[in-house]
Amino acid sequence: MRRRLSAVLFVLLLAVVGGLLPSGAALAAGETAVFVKTSDWGSGWEGKYTITNGGTAAISGWRVEFDLPAGSTLGSYWDALLTSSGNHHTFTNRDYNGSLAPGASASFGFLVSGSGTPQNCRVNGADCGGGTQQPGAPAAPANVRVTATTSASITLGWDASATATGYRVYEGTALRTTVTGTSATFSGLAACSSKTYTVTAYNSVGESARSAAITGTTAGCQQADLPRHTLTGYWHNFVNPATELKLSAVPDQYDVVAVAFASATSTPGAVTFGVDPELSSALGGYTNAQFTADIAALHSRGKKVILSVGGEAGTVSVGDSTSANNFATSVRSIMSQYGFDGVDIDLENGLNPTFMAQALRSLRSQVGSSLIITMAPQTIDMQSTGGSYFALALNIKDILTTVHTQFYNSGSMLGCDQAQAYSQGSVNFITALACIQLENGLRPDQVAVGLPAGPGAAGGGVVAPSVVNNALDCLARGTNCGSFKPPRTYPDIRGAMTWSINWDVSNGNGFANTVGPHLDTLP
Repeated sequence: MRRRLSAVLFVLLLAVVGGLLPSGAALAAGETAVFVKTSDWGSGWEGKYTITNGGTAAISGWRVEFDLPAGSTLGSYWDALLTSSGNHHTFTNRDYNGSLAPGASASFGFLVSGSGTPQNCRVNGADCGGGTQQPGAPAAPANVRVTATTSASITLGWDASATATGYRVYEGTALRTTVTGTSATFSGLAACSSKTYTVTAYNSVGESARSAAITGTTAGCQQADLPRHTLTGYWHNFVNPATELKLSAVPDQYDVVAVAFASATSTPGAVTFGVDPELSSALGGYTNAQFTADIAALHSRGKKVILSVGGEAGTVSVGDSTSANNFATSVRSIMSQYGFDGVDIDLENGLNPTFMAQALRSLRSQVGSSLIITMAPQTIDMQSTGGSYFALALNIKDILTTVHTQFYNSGSMLGCDQAQAYSQGSVNFITALACIQLENGLRPDQVAVGLPAGPGAAGGGVVAPSVVNNALDCLARGTNCGSFKPPRTYPDIRGAMTWSINWDVSNGNGFANTVGPHLDTLP
């Protein structure tokens, strides 16, 4: 959230000093609409418009309209109503944010697939802003974007402006660099730090107006309010041979509880949740109200509770922008109703990485940086970065919390060395397959190992909890490995997941009581 706030405050500051205020008729109208690209992941981006009443009288409504260039498609949106005609989009206020006193502001956000940015912006029929252009000076650079990040650097790119002989990149009011090409890299930055930049073009006549602001964040972020190493367990919202539990009875070793599962509705992409009637009966009448109170009780113990979507029999499908919006809206509603801290994607029957990413980014925009996003792919889903699950993980890497792959029910699989097929149920299998993710784009703090909680929990790949600990030691320290040795150590490895808490309780809590304390000993 701090990243987004800094971007908005930065652009508003530019408006104050005159860089983005409209002139002439637009200024007389009193309203301005300032655009900020708050996130950019290459194949798409998230944007925000802030409408400010700069006049002396209150206004009762606003309308912002703009065009998107060919190849860029509007997706989910929030805090506004939308009508579209081709690539021309008109946003109007909702009933709760249309009235603006002098000096007051309102904002709305949206997602776009593609790299094009808004053009021909109008607010209440007048120019959105940009100031007067000096005749002969180049136009402001278009399509300013983040093209790469590391833990210590951010690289920007933009489209060339006709007649420009060079470009200046600003951070706030400070000039950071001057270049003759259409890219710039800023190095020596702190890990997990956010910077907001604008770009101008210049020639011998003068300098352009500033581009839309773009915010980049260096790699190296961890979820701030989670332990360095976490134990995640799934809780059954259904009845099977495992022990039935109220949520309040979850053992204290678990840091994150994933409630399984939310289910599909008749609305494409939308999900619903409530305490399963059979489980309610088995627990003597466990109600939604008691469940909600139990989430609050777990919060008081410092635990996080997330809603898992899908499962082996799940039928949730997010395959277009409409269903992506439905998914985000419905999950947000359930989170608000019960107090969930995030969402877990466990769609074992396939997913569309493009539109699921759109849905999760929309949800993140609504909830903020506290949102926990986890994924529970099967081993086959994470064998290659070309797979849909792996592609989704990399696409949302900047907002992803953890991928805890199910290292079971899979038979033998290749590891990152591509040397042999390792048999499930061994240290080699766990470490060699985790290495694929660790060496192909995910941060160590985004990778956890998922194993069954003893007999009954899975059809194959069941291991003693001590084997899980050995695998964690191998990945974090380079000790207790099998014949496979990872190319390096990963001391930030997130931790472990188990299916499930209920099966662990049925088996005497051996998983939680063995793996949980061991996580506290990792670097």
